[in-house]
Amino acid sequence: MSLIQSHIPLHDKNWFRTGGRARHFAQPSTALEFQQALTFAHANSLDIFVLGQGANILISDDGFDGLVIQPQLKNITHIPHDSHELIQVGAGWVIHDLIDYCLNHNLSGLEEFSGIPGTVGGSVYINLHYFEFLLEQFITQAQVIDKNTGEILTVDRSWFNFGYDQSTLMNKDYYLANATFKLKKISDIEVAYARGRRAEIIRHRAKRYPMTHTCGSFFRNFHDHEVHLTTNGKKLIFVAYYLDKIGVKGALKVGGAIVSHQHANMIVNQGSATSTDIINLAQEMQKLVYNNFGIIPQPECQLVGFKDNPLRMLNNTQSINHTINTPHKLQG
Repeated sequence: MSLIQSHIPLHDKNWFRTGGRARHFAQPSTALEFQQALTFAHANSLDIFVLGQGANILISDDGFDGLVIQPQLKNITHIPHDSHELIQVGAGWVIHDLIDYCLNHNLSGLEEFSGIPGTVGGSVYINLHYFEFLLEQFITQAQVIDKNTGEILTVDRSWFNFGYDQSTLMNKDYYLANATFKLKKISDIEVAYARGRRAEIIRHRAKRYPMTHTCGSFFRNFHDHEVHLTTNGKKLIFVAYYLDKIGVKGALKVGGAIVSHQHANMIVNQGSATSTDIINLAQEMQKLVYNNFGIIPQPECQLVGFKDNPLRMLNNTQSINHTINTPHKLQG
């Protein structure tokens, strides 16, 4: 099969299950193939989008008019290191599978991210987090590919300038080839405990969040300077608080897209939604929060293939017509 394919559907390659086609598509399984895909994009003046499991993205119904690269680099190397072990892992590893691999090899740490979809590449890109745990806490170094030259660079953790939902990779000048994680060696009994903890984390997430046909949190939390409400002396930055207050959970709906009944900051494709439905629903959510609190939620979900940002509210005083259905009607 040729490395570069054309007119490939993307709706089955992301968690929302929406979106059009990629003009060109590649699944490199080695760093060399990744470099070859970049060379093809440059030679044909194509925009590039690197896709993992598609867990935190919304793809336009028009698709992506460029080259979509979905890395399949799945090498893994063990490096003994005192009471810990370093493992160098390819960007194409799915986090769920990597956690299984680690526990099967008596290595602990990454199970804190159980139940969160994504690949190593996407997880490092966003600095995957769950409660007090950040993926950066386990990373020692990585290899990245220069978008413009194809050169492979070895970088340490500081290079990433990690923050909450933040990394240097978001500048899109470099792409992850692999990452090295420092994990703790544990006994068989400790592995059993870690597996139990993992099962409980997954159970907890399944109870709190929708697990399919969503991108997870659609809007990011506010920054301190963006909000005025406080509780116990701290700014109320959690966007879900404001969305809960306006009553959208399980009720506000556009086409086949609805705000999850489990979490007010998660949009779910009920099966027939288009990306346009999801955008229109997100706009309604923005307007309701603005009309009630004077602040505008900004997307955490990455928008792919849109010519303009459809969630940039240019007219903040825009009036809104919306229908909030009752749960009974939604289920009927």
